[in-house]
Amino acid sequence: MLNIVLFGPPGAGKGTQSEKLIERFKLVHLSTGDILRSEVANQTELGLEAKKLMDQGLLVPDEVVIGMIESKVDSNASSNGFIFDGFPRTSAQAKALDELLHRKGTSITRMLALEVSEEELITRLLLRGKDSGRADDQDESIIRKRIHEYTTKTAPVRDYYEAQGKYTGVNGIGSIDSIFESLCTAIEASAATR
Repeated sequence: MLNIVLFGPPGAGKGTQSEKLIERFKLVHLSTGDILRSEVANQTELGLEAKKLMDQGLLVPDEVVIGMIESKVDSNASSNGFIFDGFPRTSAQAKALDELLHRKGTSITRMLALEVSEEELITRLLLRGKDSGRADDQDESIIRKRIHEYTTKTAPVRDYYEAQGKYTGVNGIGSIDSIFESLCTAIEASAATR
């Protein structure tokens, strides 16, 4: 099973590259945001618990998110693998994900991080903000805050996977296709060594 964690700061191109990787490797996309919204909409037990917390302005605890991911993994047990989007965000979540996948007889194959300079990210996000109308992509100070938040919070996750020899940084500047080919090369090299 091929299990990829795709990382990168806001504006790095994760969404674009995720779609291409899913198609190429026939992976199931596991976006914690999408899963959360789906569980809430379907009024599952975990969804109701999450909604109660979100309605109070609280973060959904890791164990609830892991429970939702486990449910998705179980319902797609015969897939080629998964691409994890927006999760894990902390070392504790990475460890919990490792434990969950271990129980399922699999593991994370590779953490791929799209690396893009802060100035390039700001340029991309401001352009995206003009096109999309997203308020959080139109204010440079908010963009800088989001990038800083990503950098400080996710660095330990990178270190976690680096310690396991599963981290690969990929240059996120260039054409969509050249970046995609770099990601594919990293995935294929990882799959070959398993």
